[in-house]
Amino acid sequence: MSGGVDSSVAALIMKQKGYEVIGAFMKNWSDTKDKFGECTWKEDRKMAMKIASKLKIPLITLDFEKEYKKYVIDKMFKLYKKGITPNPDIDCNQKIKFPLLWKVAKKLGADYIVTGHYARIKKIGKNYEMLRSTDESKDQSYFLYRLTQKDISHSLFPIGNYTKKEVRKIAEKNKFLNFDRKGTVGICFVGKINLKDFLQKKIKPKKGKILNSEGKQIGEHDGIYYYTIGQRLGPRFGIEIERGKGKKLKRWYVARKNLRKNEIIAAPEEHPLLYRKEILIKNSHWINKLPNKNKIHTLKARIRQVGELLTCKLSYNKNKKHYKVILKKPITGVSEGQAIVLYSGKKVLGGGVIGF
Repeated sequence: MSGGVDSSVAALIMKQKGYEVIGAFMKNWSDTKDKFGECTWKEDRKMAMKIASKLKIPLITLDFEKEYKKYVIDKMFKLYKKGITPNPDIDCNQKIKFPLLWKVAKKLGADYIVTGHYARIKKIGKNYEMLRSTDESKDQSYFLYRLTQKDISHSLFPIGNYTKKEVRKIAEKNKFLNFDRKGTVGICFVGKINLKDFLQKKIKPKKGKILNSEGKQIGEHDGIYYYTIGQRLGPRFGIEIERGKGKKLKRWYVARKNLRKNEIIAAPEEHPLLYRKEILIKNSHWINKLPNKNKIHTLKARIRQVGELLTCKLSYNKNKKHYKVILKKPITGVSEGQAIVLYSGKKVLGGGVIGF
């Protein structure tokens, strides 16, 4: 129970179904402060306690800050230093939230762990499938694609069949103080932060050139690590963009990063350099069985949470021993290190880390 409306309603639904419910608040990060200088997790915990009290269930506080720093934050800094843009929320679910919560649940004699994720689980025979949420605009299966059969077998997502609007209505009807509380944004457990400032705590600035597609210098950056593919650049980087008479001023974006030369290649909107059609899948993970390596599969893909579902072809390269996705239409903002998640209908097949 995070103090948010989703996990609060998830706890309520389980209680209404007749389960014995134990609320669990996870303290994984204590450095983020609110405008009054207080750790934001304390405010979240106070709200979780109020909801637990209203539901007449116990609330335990679990401190996994040490593990979160080691397996999520330290890894995040390491990858950014290599010029790669990771997805800490996925690591959080895979390495912290689900395994550590289950470890505690077993000690307490619990049968399941329950979260307020917008996703669904379906049992087929002895196996389990993960499906996208009924509310496509809030679907969180993208962040859950690295869960295993074992994880899913003892997990429940009670709000997966509801829309966010319905969840808020249930909370309001039951007089939950957090019924209209804003959803969390930013990095899992860290919250909304200035990412560049956050990275600069561990990664020192290092000036380098910003080049256009023809290799001409058009500006200067203060550290290649702080920028991601598809990020918009502007005059504050010293980029002077010529505009012909009567022509609309085009926006410029990060198209490529050359870590070895410490250079950013920028391009104006709609430039071919901004688009990618072919994506290599690294560290692939499949929730059910592996896709047939001898077959080309027509699927849907996402390269960001609740991003557009993209039609694609999945194939396997036997020589290089990796899966590859070819998108039907080239898209912008494909960044190395982010996740690509694949779907067959509503079913989440799995995915991997984006590579080139």
